[in-house]
This record gives sequence, C-alpha cells and structure tokens, in this order.
Amino acid sequence: MPLIRLLITTFIISVFCLNMQAQPLPDGAPHIASKREFRGVWVATVGNIDWPSTSHLPVDRQKKELTDLLEFDRRMGINAVMFQVRPAADAFYIKGKEPWSKWLNGRQGQAPDPLYDPLEMAITEAHKRGIELHAWFNPYRASLDGNFKALAPQHITNIHPDWFFIYGGIKLFNPGIPEVREYIVKVILNVVDNYDIDGVHMDDYFYPYRIAGQKLNDAETFKTYGGDFTNIDDWRRDNVDKLIKMLGDSIHKHKPTMKFGISPMGIWANKSQNPEGSDTHGGDSYYELYADSRKWVKEGWVDYINPQLYWPFKYRLAAFETLLDWWSNNTFGRHLYIGQAAYRVNEIASPGFKMPSQIPDQVKYLRNNPRVQGSVYFSQKSLQNNPLGVSDSLRDNYYHLPALPPVMLWLDSIPPNQPLALQGVAGINKVTLTWTKPEPARDNEPVYGYVVYRFTGDEQVDTDNPANIISIQYNTDTIAEDNHVEKGKKYIYVVTALDRLKNESDHSEPVTVTVR
Repeated sequence: MPLIRLLITTFIISVFCLNMQAQPLPDGAPHIASKREFRGVWVATVGNIDWPSTSHLPVDRQKKELTDLLEFDRRMGINAVMFQVRPAADAFYIKGKEPWSKWLNGRQGQAPDPLYDPLEMAITEAHKRGIELHAWFNPYRASLDGNFKALAPQHITNIHPDWFFIYGGIKLFNPGIPEVREYIVKVILNVVDNYDIDGVHMDDYFYPYRIAGQKLNDAETFKTYGGDFTNIDDWRRDNVDKLIKMLGDSIHKHKPTMKFGISPMGIWANKSQNPEGSDTHGGDSYYELYADSRKWVKEGWVDYINPQLYWPFKYRLAAFETLLDWWSNNTFGRHLYIGQAAYRVNEIASPGFKMPSQIPDQVKYLRNNPRVQGSVYFSQKSLQNNPLGVSDSLRDNYYHLPALPPVMLWLDSIPPNQPLALQGVAGINKVTLTWTKPEPARDNEPVYGYVVYRFTGDEQVDTDNPANIISIQYNTDTIAEDNHVEKGKKYIYVVTALDRLKNESDHSEPVTVTVR
C-alpha cells in the first residue's frame, strides 16, 4: 500500500492498540503445524516504522532495540525476518557505495558513531536465534519527500540526475533506462557477495502507485528505448520483467543457494480486467504498477512470491480467502507465503479486523492449503504491540512449536549425511550432547547447522513431529545442552544436520541418558 497511508494507519493503530489485553482464541487449544513452515515478519526501517524507533538513538540503544526485537521474534516462533536495508537508494550497511540512511542517524550519509554495521549485526543475532535474515530492498524509490537538498552529495540522484523522474513529489529511478537496471542489480549483488544473508527480498514498489492528475514523465525514455513496443504500458511491464529476470539469474549465479522472493500487491489483476485474474475489485499490480508478478513465478525467476493479502475474510472487494485461493492456483511450483496485515488488527474502520480471531483464522485457512508454505506479517511493531492479543494467540496456539523453513528442491535437493558418534552425559539439571560432524554430502555442500530432538524413555524416535525438537542451531558447533530435564527420567536424543537451504539429514544413532 502507498507508504504515507501506511505510516498514518500504523501510527493510529499503534496508539489505539498499545494497551489492549490478550483475548483467548475461540477454539482454545493449540493448533498443530507442520514441522516445515515459513513464519516471517517485516522489519521496516523507512520512516522508523519498526527499527530504530527514532533516527536519533545512541548506538547502544539502537543495538539493544535490534536484539530485543529479534529476541521477541524467537519467543514468538518467528523463523525469518525481512530486514529493510535499502529504503530509498540508501543503506543500513557499511559494505556498499550508497550513503547511510537518514532513518539510522538523522542525516543521510552520516555513519553511526561508534561505527558498526546494522546488517551484519542483524544477521549474526538472527542466526544465533535460529532465524533467517532476508535483506529487503526497495528497488526504485530514491527519496521519500521533496527535500532533495537534504540528499547526500554521494546519493545516486546527484551523480546521475538523468536516471530519475519526479512523481508524487519524490524522486524515482526510471525503470526504462538500461543503466538503471544494471545499477540496481549491482547494488543488490554487492550485499549478496559481502553478507551472509539467507535471501533477497523486494516489496511492492515498482512503477509508482497512481496519483490523480499526475503522469509518468517517461515518454522520452520510451522513444529512446521502446524498440519494437507500440504500447508504452507493455514496455513498462517489460522493463520491470527485465530487472526481475536479471536479478534472479545474477543472484543464483553468485550464490546458488540464495533465496530470491518478492512481495507484490495482493491483486495481480481483477477478472474484470483479465480473464485469468482474481474475482476481486481492487487496485492491481499488472495494470497499475506494471508489475507482472504472476509471470515472475510462472517463469521461475523468483523462489517465492509473498502477496500482500491485507484484507479480512468475506471483504466484498477483495476477500482474503478469494485471493489466497487464486494465488495458490498460480504458484507454478514455487513457494507461496501470504502477507498478513498485523498492522490492521483492531482497525477502527474494519469490522473484520476488530475480531480477535481474524488473523488466527487466516493462519488456519492457509495451513489447510498444501500449496501455501507460510506467511509474513506487517510488521514487527504491530506484533510487539499485540493488538487484541494477536501475538499471544500466535505464540501460544499456532507457533508454540518450532518450525524449519520449507525446502526449495529446485535450488538444492541433496541433504547432508547424518551426524556421527552422538554421546550424552547427564550433569546437574542438564544433559550435555556431543557429536562428530557428518561425512561430506554428495554435493560436497558443507553442514550449516543442526537440529536436536528429545524423546522420553518410552517414546519412538519420530523426527517428523516438531514437538520433539529442543533446539535448531545455525552454526557448526557439535555440542548442545538440554537444560530442561527432570531428575530420575530417561531421555533419548538424536541429532540431524542441516545445509544452507535447510535440507535435513537422517538422524544420528540415538543415545539414551538417565538423569540421576
């Protein structure tokens, strides 16, 4: 949705919902999920929506806020964070040529003091907690307001002013210029090459959302680069297609196990506009933003699609269930993660989101569709504010058991070999486990982490049940501790190995430990 409206709505909801008390789910009992589920949340840095809380925090408080929000996500059962690193041709990381973001330190180009790398820190702290970190880029936005004099001297708008047009009072990259596409690909590949991210993520801002009375100033670009196109709309869509294909090819060439996904507007096209569209009546990405998101999935240019289904059930213009069903029929074998509107919970103007059961019921609905692999919530602060107890419900009833991200077999289908020589030693109120790393996998991909399972003495070893997982670690340490044991009980442990894409090995030979 357009950013200004989003900022206003988010602020209203945050104020209104901050002190709401948790409400029990109608069904009461925990809802059992599969062991594989993508559970993501967007951490928006633009406008200080989620982090940092203001652009004038001392570095130590920035760091504390970042670790606090990741710790909140760990306790919630979240296993992936979409961390916004490039809101407007700027950066929340050191290893790049674009200037520091003004939303980090109050002025574009100003480095944190003392110096640190927010992206590097976010990756490290997320991985410590068994959470993937996807670097979220806005590809085309170059400013968020008309105060162009405040842009840093090294900002790309000052180096290549011919690459931009002004629309809605802000500067935007002109997608029709080939050098623009090449520049954006280089910016993203720089992060792919220099940071241990798990994925590249893009949002819904391609060509700008339409504003009444304004026109895109790209007619001259069309004359220069239009080629055989006779329709400027088709040419604009092709410009975006070219960028997405370039990114998909380049990212996977640089790092074959890197995930690439996009979160488009929830409606690709309405059936009234296109017979292949959804039975909806709202703004669309195909005609309005020139973003053919369905094509990107169909052609296999992305690994996952994450449409923003920010409406309640039975909404007459764009019902949640209608769009989820439509997208699930248009995945073409790629992953589908549903963007869910935590920021709308308890929204005054929406009866659907005034119901405590709205988001939980959406989770149940998407879990009943085998072509949906999970969801992503907008946004972090909304979950932390816990409107109508939505976060309590997710944590206690839906995400109370851990989950591994779903595998992407088109990128890597070969699991690691099983860990060797598992041993367990009982200590005071704990069991210490050690093992030996596996033999090399058939594809020689190194082990990335381990999963530890525990069973009581009379249970069968069953690694399909997430209730048996006691830890997921994204490191190669061959030691783990179980600090939740009872004296006199017998436990059985097994360990599995993970590779970068979370393919899982067979389990180790079991070890039995009695706590005395």
